[in-house]
Amino acid sequence: MKAPVITLSGVGIRFRRNRRGRRSFKDMFSARRRRIRPGEFWALRNVAFTVQPGEAIGVVGRNGQGKSTLLKLVTGVVLPDEGTVSVAEGVAPLIEITGGFVDDLTVRENVYLTAGLHGMTKRQIAERFDEIIEFAEIADFVETPYKHLSSGMKVRIAFAVISRLEEPILLVDEVLAVGDKAFREKCYRRIEELLAGGRTLFFVSHNERDLKRFCTRGLYLDKGALVLDAPIAEVLALYNSQYGIKPA
Repeated sequence: MKAPVITLSGVGIRFRRNRRGRRSFKDMFSARRRRIRPGEFWALRNVAFTVQPGEAIGVVGRNGQGKSTLLKLVTGVVLPDEGTVSVAEGVAPLIEITGGFVDDLTVRENVYLTAGLHGMTKRQIAERFDEIIEFAEIADFVETPYKHLSSGMKVRIAFAVISRLEEPILLVDEVLAVGDKAFREKCYRRIEELLAGGRTLFFVSHNERDLKRFCTRGLYLDKGALVLDAPIAEVLALYNSQYGIKPA
């Protein structure tokens, strides 16, 4: 068996319900086992699992149970308060459609900026630029400021850029729900191409058909805990039974 590309061990992360609250440097560097303070809650706690290269994993759970937080831990956007997160290969994250894009820059400028931030060279971007724009179906808006694009168009350009990265791990967090049905299906075919090429996938969705389409393994999160790590059909069956949902 190959070495895991992702390893989480005893991972926990705390948030404060009061947005005005701020954690001090003393909090950050004090013992990790300190008792939780009033107004704080564990978004995730005692989460542990490994991911092998090429696995396609669906993250399942109700809203507010830590699914998006888990993906942000894998990308390194947030850091755990306890435990460790180890990611052995690069990550292409499609988590927030606004991430890395600047409102006042044009689509062209944003493609170069965002792809560059993710490690593509200027030459690589130039070679793939027409391909990105064609996939996004926004050739008439290349010189348009990003802020004037619709939500659906922003999804198109974000997916077109991220899906052209060569990073081995792809994270998708429900953002495709904003796009129209035809483009969503186009994106899904692209995801299938990436999986066929050996990419590793983390996929967050409330759509059972989509989860079954892409994923062979599931992680069920409930109240910040990893309740079940099993084949996707078993994870969905447990989730559906707990909440009285009719299977798709």
